[in-house]
Amino acid sequence: MNDDMSTSTTAPTVSIVVPVRNEADNVAPLVDEIAAALDGRWAYEIVYINDGSTDATAERLAEIMTKRGNLRQIRHEKSSGQSAAVRTGVRAARGKIVATLDGDGQNNPAFLPELITAIENGGDRIGLAAGQRVGRKDTGFKKLQSRIANKVRSRVLSDGTRDTGCGLKAFRREVFLSLPYFDGLHRFLPALVRREGHDIAYVDVTDRPRRSGVSNYGFFDRLWIGIMDLAGVWWLIRRKKSTPVATEVLRHD
Repeated sequence: MNDDMSTSTTAPTVSIVVPVRNEADNVAPLVDEIAAALDGRWAYEIVYINDGSTDATAERLAEIMTKRGNLRQIRHEKSSGQSAAVRTGVRAARGKIVATLDGDGQNNPAFLPELITAIENGGDRIGLAAGQRVGRKDTGFKKLQSRIANKVRSRVLSDGTRDTGCGLKAFRREVFLSLPYFDGLHRFLPALVRREGHDIAYVDVTDRPRRSGVSNYGFFDRLWIGIMDLAGVWWLIRRKKSTPVATEVLRHD
């Protein structure tokens, strides 16, 4: 049974955003793991973004919501992609700190506290705490694709990040909402957060095999899909100007 830290009557300080599409069999185990990691530590909510699922994902979430007052479900009428789902979740979040993870079970919620703590302790300096996967459980071909894409991205953007594809991330809500939005945004968060003058904290996380089902969202490791986004982010970074110091001049009577 949930304690007072995870009820809907407590204003959350942390929102966990989980984008999903056709992940019915993975919903309940992941919610339990999130609760095990966070119960008693923060007042939190779990915001599932049901991105146009055609399986029983909606029904499974509705059933769990009757038992967990801090679980919310927001539905997209049709699938709009992972970036859109993450943005919907962040906009709906009630916590000042938002953490994300993929809904397929490959991201271990046990690492959420370390990511959230990095944001809490970082003050204004740390804009993003990003998981960096070790021991990935993908196929050899996917790992090769990802390795190539990460090297190209790192060379072009100089974002200092070896793995942007990990869904485990934490950030302050207002930092995310200040970023320019485009499809594919979630793949470039380190570069865009650095563009706003913030530093990145990195946390090594272990990858796990998918519990069930098949991948529903594309990877940035399909480099030809992300090449235009990469060029666009490079342009945004090059065009960034420093924010002027502005002071209102008050009238003297």
